[in-house]
Amino acid sequence: MSVKLGIAPIAWSNDDMPELGGETPLEQCLSEANQAGFSGIESGGKFPKQSEILIPLLEKYNLKLCSGWYGANLRKNSVKEEIDLIKDQLKLFKDCNSPCMVFAEVSDSIAGNQSRKLSTRPQMNKDEWIDFCKKISEMGKYLEDQGMPLAYHHHMGTVIETQKDTERLLENTSSEVKLTLDTGHMLFAKGNSIKAIDDFKERLIHVHCKDMRKNILEKSLNEDLSFREAFLEGAFTVPGDGCIDYKPIFNLLKKNNYSGWLVVEAEQDPNKANPFEYAKIGYKYLSKTCSELNIKISV
Repeated sequence: MSVKLGIAPIAWSNDDMPELGGETPLEQCLSEANQAGFSGIESGGKFPKQSEILIPLLEKYNLKLCSGWYGANLRKNSVKEEIDLIKDQLKLFKDCNSPCMVFAEVSDSIAGNQSRKLSTRPQMNKDEWIDFCKKISEMGKYLEDQGMPLAYHHHMGTVIETQKDTERLLENTSSEVKLTLDTGHMLFAKGNSIKAIDDFKERLIHVHCKDMRKNILEKSLNEDLSFREAFLEGAFTVPGDGCIDYKPIFNLLKKNNYSGWLVVEAEQDPNKANPFEYAKIGYKYLSKTCSELNIKISV
């Protein structure tokens, strides 16, 4: 078994809050991701949308595109409408040989609303669940046929937030719908990453290694903060700086012969948490943990 280590650009420049790292050049992000040791990076808002520009830029810093976020609105759009909306990003990802597309439903999401408590996140009734799962299955089939698997990302503040939501989604969609496991979001939603990996080992194709600061996690849950308040308080951090023990998680991935990407993703205020320093912390922890478990890291 071997894994690849990647990182998300959100620590350098936050697409949801452009004022955080808005002045940071993309090339600084790419250069520091490479210097920290990573061989891959997910896409972000500052990335060129044309592959003829992006590919040489990634090659300059010896990085591969290891996926990236797509926010869908399938609760409101038809599958055909969503396919039209995703086409440009799909072409870019295919040109760049991305292994999958991190896909999440963002309709009515409260993640970007600082005044909306986490307890007020959107939910679906039985009939909407049936329709939604049918649409996700259709999207999964379309993207699979395009050679770009849909890797669904459970996310705080959205309709697929909890472990129960994730289980319901995967149990009621076709096998073409895959899973992005995010360790931080799973913990934040009071879920169990070990159980999720064990239950859906055939569907798991991408892993976000997001860690959390226990004291801020507890405050966020006890005081029912908004997602944005929790993030600005410093709830998220990189592996090795939070409360998650990744050894049992990686041991299970090893048992299941997982061979995809482990992606460090931790949105923080770059003025409070230097992205380069935290990237190095995350890389050091992941590489050390993999080494101790005899998990090979490939590039």
